[in-house]
Amino acid sequence: MERRVVITGIGLVTPLGIGVESSWAGLCAGKSGVGEITRFNASIYGTRIAAEVKDFNAEDFMAKKEAKRLESFIAYAIAATRMAIEDSGLVIDDSNSHRVGALTGCGLGGLNMLEITANTVDVKGPNRVSPFFIPMLIGNMAPGMISIIFGAKGPNSSVATACAAGSHAVGDAFEIIKYGKADAMITGGVESVVTRTCIAGFGAMKALSTRNEDPEKASRPFDRDRDGFVVGEGSGIMILESLDRALERGAKIYAEVVGYGMSGDGYHMTAPPPNGEGAARCMQAALEDAGIQPEQIDYINAHGTSTPLNDLYETRAIKMAFGEAAYKVAISSTKSMTGHLLGGAGGVETVVSALTIHDGIVPPTINFENPGEECDLDYVPNTARKMEVTYAMSNSFGFGGTNASLILKKYLPQ
Repeated sequence: MERRVVITGIGLVTPLGIGVESSWAGLCAGKSGVGEITRFNASIYGTRIAAEVKDFNAEDFMAKKEAKRLESFIAYAIAATRMAIEDSGLVIDDSNSHRVGALTGCGLGGLNMLEITANTVDVKGPNRVSPFFIPMLIGNMAPGMISIIFGAKGPNSSVATACAAGSHAVGDAFEIIKYGKADAMITGGVESVVTRTCIAGFGAMKALSTRNEDPEKASRPFDRDRDGFVVGEGSGIMILESLDRALERGAKIYAEVVGYGMSGDGYHMTAPPPNGEGAARCMQAALEDAGIQPEQIDYINAHGTSTPLNDLYETRAIKMAFGEAAYKVAISSTKSMTGHLLGGAGGVETVVSALTIHDGIVPPTINFENPGEECDLDYVPNTARKMEVTYAMSNSFGFGGTNASLILKKYLPQ
């Protein structure tokens, strides 16, 4: 028997703030988290801007000894997890620890540690490498440390599907609970790669915005003058629970997870197919899984990266999947404010979709001044919109042609 799955706790670490309240307030106010890069000297780079997390202190969320041994992406995930667990009121103890799991998405892991260690090997030799190098590098150390710190001994895994990783993690966690393999899952996405090689690599692909003189205007999804995405960082974590367990303990419910779709483009390493058919099939699969029609979706949190190709092809994909309903659904890209969190994007954007349903507010797509070619849908330009949202879809698409779509529903007590 399939079980219903709900979101009972949320946590955010984003370029707009540490915590759900500050991040959500920033999104609803149309605030940009983009600024000049401070993590390294970017003066010789074509792109000198990013959406960095500000004023984060790992010791606020974990012991000092642990904080020193963990890369920032792991620390962000732990911080967001602590927020989500406290928000949910979930108690993990000997009675249920084996039925509570951790599953997160991360695209690149500890890239900063890799850069530092490569330099150490070159300059000082291999014997000077930290014994913590490998544990600080690998992406699955995020759910690993979540398990260790919070005692979640159920299913434990990590997804590395590039920019779709966070959404795939949430979808996989949803299905683990749905089919009875766990009662609760700590899930979402995380990334922290505002580093020399990351900026240089995406820059070499001409994927990044070079609007260095006006950082807050750089991320402009669906706008005619978009010129690339802005690298962001942070984490979005949720507590997913079976509905019966959540009701049993009187938990607050933000939204119900009702649909999950996946697909592969089978087209190109980094570019989606021009007609958007891979993404369209993914959205259609999520709709089928949820058992609803396109016209029932009230809001889409778009992948919306602010690159010339993605925004055009995603728009075409929405039209292909939704038909005439594409012109009636509210769509926004919160990457216009947070930048693109890569593997962490799906986690943050699923939390945002849950808050949209819970609070009845659709965050805007900021910097939308002139519609791009064929970008003629309702992108909720520049100002948040108060509206009833019963069903929300969140899209994430990654290099390699990997796609994920999630559908959340307003929970209405029987």
